[in-house]
Amino acid sequence: MFPAKVFITGTDTGVGKTLVSAILVKALNAYYFKPIQTGSIEGTDSNYIQTLTKLPSNYFLPEVYTFKEPVSPHLAAKLEQKKIILDKITCPLHSPLVVEGAGGLLVPINKKFFMLDIIKKFSLPVILVARSTLGTINHTLMSLKILKDNNVSILGVILNGPINKDNKEAIEFYGKIKVLTEIDYSQNLKKSFLQLTNKVVNDILKNSGYLG
Repeated sequence: MFPAKVFITGTDTGVGKTLVSAILVKALNAYYFKPIQTGSIEGTDSNYIQTLTKLPSNYFLPEVYTFKEPVSPHLAAKLEQKKIILDKITCPLHSPLVVEGAGGLLVPINKKFFMLDIIKKFSLPVILVARSTLGTINHTLMSLKILKDNNVSILGVILNGPINKDNKEAIEFYGKIKVLTEIDYSQNLKKSFLQLTNKVVNDILKNSGYLG
């Protein structure tokens, strides 16, 4: 059985964490929680995922911290003369649950803690989302090492972008990890979302060992 709760993190910002979160939220009929949202002036990730999934608003749990500027959480808080306090960020009891981080693992949330510390505090299995393009091997392997060094359970990696067989094989070989699926969509996402969801979820279940 697939984990009731999962944490979606990434090698960087803009690698497709929110798309992967939307797919899992829809497939699992899960609650969605983003503890720290930056760039809210452009809309929240909850808004985007609700538009894609068409799930009721009660599936989208309120953020603990929301900031206007699309920058690192520590800077976004500083710009609004606020401070992010790790103790105030707790994992919801709702289940099934998809939690999405902000940026990469070592994105600072204040002067002492990083996004990684939220992952460790929640103690949920992680899916690492990465680009499929140039540079991804280095970024993905470094992120995997950080997770492993901190004893974080990793379900696998999802590559987002043009299919790249060589990069996939390198990540699996050197990272000693499974690439759960590769997402390469060229159609209108709103029209192809359900089709994409079915493919991705089947891949994840098969390659993570939760299917057959």
